[in-house]
Amino acid sequence: MPEPARVALLVTCLVDLFRPSVGFAAVKLLEQAGCTVEVPRAQTCCGQPAYNSGDRADAKAIARQVIAAFAGYDYVVAPSGSCAGMIKRHYPEMFENDPLWLPRARALAAKTHELMSFLVHVRGIDAVRAKFAGSVCYHDSCSSRREMGVVDEPRQLLASVDGLTLKEIADKESCCGFGGLFSVKYPEISERIADTKIADVLASGAETLTGGDLGCLLHLAGRMKRDGKGIAVRHVAEILADMGEDPALGQPAK
Repeated sequence: MPEPARVALLVTCLVDLFRPSVGFAAVKLLEQAGCTVEVPRAQTCCGQPAYNSGDRADAKAIARQVIAAFAGYDYVVAPSGSCAGMIKRHYPEMFENDPLWLPRARALAAKTHELMSFLVHVRGIDAVRAKFAGSVCYHDSCSSRREMGVVDEPRQLLASVDGLTLKEIADKESCCGFGGLFSVKYPEISERIADTKIADVLASGAETLTGGDLGCLLHLAGRMKRDGKGIAVRHVAEILADMGEDPALGQPAK
């Protein structure tokens, strides 16, 4: 295993507000990988909603705060390809013409990673100590797959979970329909895309849907709950960290 590393966890807004257990799972996995994990109290939203809506001024203001909050760490890790992609791909683009902030944005981007990719490629983790009884299919978020190139890593780790059977969705590259503000601006289109994805999930025969981006999972879990579809939904970090006691997304706590 590599030398110990000081890692800052970018919790993400959705994890903080809707599913804190994902954050605890991420900490557990990182500590098992030999990292010292800290959660900077000054962190806020990564600025993606403002950026995607065209509000570059506010997006830059948020980005400056994030850059300052995460300075000084060896790595920044997020349990979200979407938020990691915002920092890694779009922060340098936003400050392209700013000689003061561009070097700082690039420095942060260089040490920012999506959780699954970080565990496999930076920490050399190829298996986890976890148990999960049942079949699982993995949803690739658009940001994880296209911006961060994360595809094989979560599947490799899931395959090591004792008792877990991994099944594949027929169309692994299709969107779930969330897209952040897209689902708010175009709800009818978003619902149809989600229904297509859900049909593929159900056709896989898996008992549980998992993925690395909470926005996608909340979107699909909510749609399935409203339609009475009986399939559990969990973030991949929760499964890999052996946190089976938490209720699945869309299901009430016991």
